[in-house]
Amino acid sequence: MSTDRMLRLPWTNVYGLARTLAALGTAGTLIFSSAETLFRPVATLGDYPPCDGALSASAFCAAKGSYSGLTWIMYGCVAVLLIAASGWRPRLTALPHAYVNYSVFSGIAINDGGDQVALILSVLFVLPSLGDPRRWHWNEPPAFTGARGQRVWALLGLSSLVMLRLQMSVIYFQAAVAKLPHAEWADGTAMWYWAQDLNFGAAPWLSWLIDPIVATSVGVALMTWGPLVIELTLAVALLLPQRYRYWAMWSGFFFHLCIASVMGLWSFALAMAAGITVLCMPLGSHIRRCTKDGRQTEPETAVKPAAAPQADRAEQTQQKEQSEASAPDKTAALP
Repeated sequence: MSTDRMLRLPWTNVYGLARTLAALGTAGTLIFSSAETLFRPVATLGDYPPCDGALSASAFCAAKGSYSGLTWIMYGCVAVLLIAASGWRPRLTALPHAYVNYSVFSGIAINDGGDQVALILSVLFVLPSLGDPRRWHWNEPPAFTGARGQRVWALLGLSSLVMLRLQMSVIYFQAAVAKLPHAEWADGTAMWYWAQDLNFGAAPWLSWLIDPIVATSVGVALMTWGPLVIELTLAVALLLPQRYRYWAMWSGFFFHLCIASVMGLWSFALAMAAGITVLCMPLGSHIRRCTKDGRQTEPETAVKPAAAPQADRAEQTQQKEQSEASAPDKTAALP
């Protein structure tokens, strides 16, 4: 079988949705935080943003020491991220998106795992985006032309998305395995300690629901071991049949929604949701919606290859014509 017939184009709304989620997560950090909060001095580390060596490439180094200047740069970064999240011209927004994420991760004083994941995702989205010819990353996938340039960009884009999937598998594998040596995670009591923590425990509006659950042995065990099962499932998702990957994907979404609701880590949740989307959805798949008259060629949640090669379409047409020619003539049996 030729390479062209096996090639799926990466330019679909699935990778577009992941780009949008990652960009919105970083934008939320900048929108809902002040410059005084993000760039405050850190004990033993000095003032932020750090501007030594490669870190001087951060956009925030242009206004170091001036909170008003840092605020204006934050506004500019938010504008770039919102344009990238809208899906407009992926070719033009890919590199600015990655640069803003680099500036945020290297420049703010309180970065977390979500900022690091968002940076990794934005860098790995560069190659698929640079080859994306569409005006919006929500549009229908482009037709497969077989042109050399399209094949090269498609292979580069798919390779980058494969690396993204492997990266997400490693993240979840490490997250699960790192918990196992601790007695609190092994005996199922870890979430009780988290619930009592003043910094990471449930917000007052949720404590009425969380506290009674962690107060019971069964409840706290389920809340402790449940995340481990979900993380391990996502770590091996690439080895599972596709129908089980969908279950893993929705479980991961629910897991990070719970973390965001309880701990307030919304930017982290959006970044991880972006990675889960690429990890669990088929490569080259495109989500399609119902038409206005209520009809659809596929179920709304069904996915299909981005574009079928022209050779396959011609072969399917030829097979259909042959089957019609070989079918018995039903009119001959009529009186």
